[in-house]
Amino acid sequence: MRVATYNVHKCSGLDGRVRPSRIVQVLSEIDADIVALQEVVCVEGKAREDHQARYIAEELGYHMELGENRRHKSGAYGNVLLSRFPIFHARNYDISIRGRERRGCLRADIRMKDGGWLHIFNLHLGTSFFERREQARQLFRQQILNDKKLPGSTIILGDFNEWTKGLASRLLGLHFKNAGRRPRLSSRGTYPGIFPLLTLDHIYFDQTFELDGFSVHRSRKALIASDHLPLVANLLIRNVEAKPDANEQRFVSKGIA
Repeated sequence: MRVATYNVHKCSGLDGRVRPSRIVQVLSEIDADIVALQEVVCVEGKAREDHQARYIAEELGYHMELGENRRHKSGAYGNVLLSRFPIFHARNYDISIRGRERRGCLRADIRMKDGGWLHIFNLHLGTSFFERREQARQLFRQQILNDKKLPGSTIILGDFNEWTKGLASRLLGLHFKNAGRRPRLSSRGTYPGIFPLLTLDHIYFDQTFELDGFSVHRSRKALIASDHLPLVANLLIRNVEAKPDANEQRFVSKGIA
């Protein structure tokens, strides 16, 4: 399974032009099964491109879920999950901190072909050090990322705005594996796109998966399409078992079905 995370910067490139079509081209190059996008603008306008999430999903044939965090230019603004697999249910968690920009963590539940559940979390943490610390606590205190009532496997992707090992990295590292911590990687920078010095974007996954490849996508188109570069990981599914009917009932009781 190939997964990717990409902060598309409202589809505004380094040339200042808003071109969702360039994001489509970059994602076509990556050819991922699951994609987490951040900073997506969705306006019901005259042009298809105005609703960036729907446009990108339709152009590439993905299933799509939008997690709106705030309004921008009379449209929804937030995180988007794209999946080649049908999405059974989605939920957007508010992890905003008072006085700061509204932020969210979008969860999508996917039923795999073998009957197992896969939970994808797409998050975008704040730019302030203390803001990120509190958001990291929320993610675990509210049992968002560590909800033991959710059966199946977990992948967490997004823009963590954390270039040093802060609380979010430490907490996630206690529970999940980080695709970007492999020592053989010489360059993991994803920001700024044209000359990436900082590793703001990360991919975490649970023990169900093995890492089978990891890269920062640096095509000519990617260098201009956004201020971030996409982060890509190939994951091998080690053991995703089908869940008994009791778990189906548990999903119903939580309002997921």
